Amino acid sequence: MDSHGGAGGAMIYLDYQATTPLAPEAFEAMVPLLRDQFANPHSAHRLGRAAAAQVEVAREEIGRLLPGGGRLIFTSGATEALNIAIQGAPAGDIVTIATEHAAVLDTVEALGRAGRTVTMLPVGCDGLVDMDAAAQAIRPGVALVAAMLVNNEIGVIQPVAALADLAHEAGALFLCDAVQGYGRVAIPDTCDMVAISAHKIHGPKGVGALWLRDGVKPAPLIHGGGQEGGLRSGTLSPALCAGFGVAARLMRDRAEADRAHVEALAALARGLFADWTLNGSADARYPGNLNLRRDGIDGARLLSYCRNVAFSLGSACASGSGRPSHVLRALGLTDAQARGSVRIGFGRYTTPAELESAAEALNMAAAAQAAP
Repeated sequence: MDSHGGAGGAMIYLDYQATTPLAPEAFEAMVPLLRDQFANPHSAHRLGRAAAAQVEVAREEIGRLLPGGGRLIFTSGATEALNIAIQGAPAGDIVTIATEHAAVLDTVEALGRAGRTVTMLPVGCDGLVDMDAAAQAIRPGVALVAAMLVNNEIGVIQPVAALADLAHEAGALFLCDAVQGYGRVAIPDTCDMVAISAHKIHGPKGVGALWLRDGVKPAPLIHGGGQEGGLRSGTLSPALCAGFGVAARLMRDRAEADRAHVEALAALARGLFADWTLNGSADARYPGNLNLRRDGIDGARLLSYCRNVAFSLGSACASGSGRPSHVLRALGLTDAQARGSVRIGFGRYTTPAELESAAEALNMAAAAQAAP
């Protein structure tokens, strides 16, 4: 039997939460730095200074979408940024949310095994954090509160400003995982640390950043040449930094057009997937992420059947584990409901025709699978 999704045709990409297509402008900015301007940006000679200047232009562009003041540290990605922020934070208790990314959950779990007290805040069936539980848990003695702005699996927007206020009242630092929200959802000025990633905003893979409020100084994880203010030793790639910078500039310049495009696609999708149930809040969410479920469906079978549609069953980082999504389980879904869920992610380069074709393929496959 031929697969659905336009067998033999072009792939339809609907996995924007896993990664985004590289913006052509970002690619063009990277090419000369890879091919010709290859000097080490930490070298003192003229070629090195020219490369360093490209890095600083990128740093400034990226910072324009972040809270005012502070400093931006380049990293290999958001996972490293989150690890610096969490492992390098002052000693004390840690509070986070049960639906966080593995880069946060696994890191705080490791610290818990080493003797730190870690509190995992529950979420409601809408995926939003229980603020009563947060108010009880975030108390003096807590050193760090970590929360994701936009959830990578279900797209819900957490009340990070309110959580940051609770953290500061308790004398704790607040870390925001803004990977999915950066450039799309406003980042509250009250954050103390913010982790971001280039490849989620049409930039290159392999580069991210950690923004630090003035006076916030986590301990470094990597020791060496003392680059990035001693917080992240290692030679920077000017090409990756430049690609990140151009991608950030485009997110700012195209913010209104991108927002309108994604909202129009989300409105279209609501009709196309009318027979599916939305996981997570219908209101407090980023519209370019639709996590949907349908009774009698096995998502893995659906994925293999719709071979020309690139979508996800949850976090790309955990897709090979075979376990039901921890995010969907935290919402109260059964294993069967979690396994019957799919994540549809779209954005700047998605066309309505692609979304319509993908929905037709998914709906046909789901109907065939659910048939008695």
